[in-house]
Amino acid sequence: MKKILSIFMILGVTACTANLNSDNYQTSAAGRINSVQEGVIINVRDVRVATEGGGFGSLAGGVAGGAAGSMIGGNTAVNVIGAVGGAVLGSALGAKAQEGLSAQRGYEYIVKLDSGRAITLTQGTDVKLSVGQPVYVLDADGGHRARIIPR
Repeated sequence: MKKILSIFMILGVTACTANLNSDNYQTSAAGRINSVQEGVIINVRDVRVATEGGGFGSLAGGVAGGAAGSMIGGNTAVNVIGAVGGAVLGSALGAKAQEGLSAQRGYEYIVKLDSGRAITLTQGTDVKLSVGQPVYVLDADGGHRARIIPR
């Protein structure tokens, strides 16, 4: 049973990992207009990007911990205390596991736009842009993801 729960948790957590690459679009982004600005890369930094808050990992860990904790021997009160303690501990461990399993590398770019304004944007490692390289910044109109691509 523990092996099945562990496999379920790992599959669920890794399925929640986002694709940060500049060439990845969601279906809802197709057909939407983005504005484009021109600029130049003035700094590049390697960064680690991870899921925050636990989400699925916290939930799965809490359920598994609660189930395991409820099996502590004794009377009903001990079982309840064990279930609550197991759920709290399992939730915390599940959140940490999700953070670790979902972590991926990315690049943080600082771009000096032709307008004179500087912006930052973090994206995946599919394309590494260099300092001094001219780029297009595709603004995420309507709340969709922005990206930087070579000019």
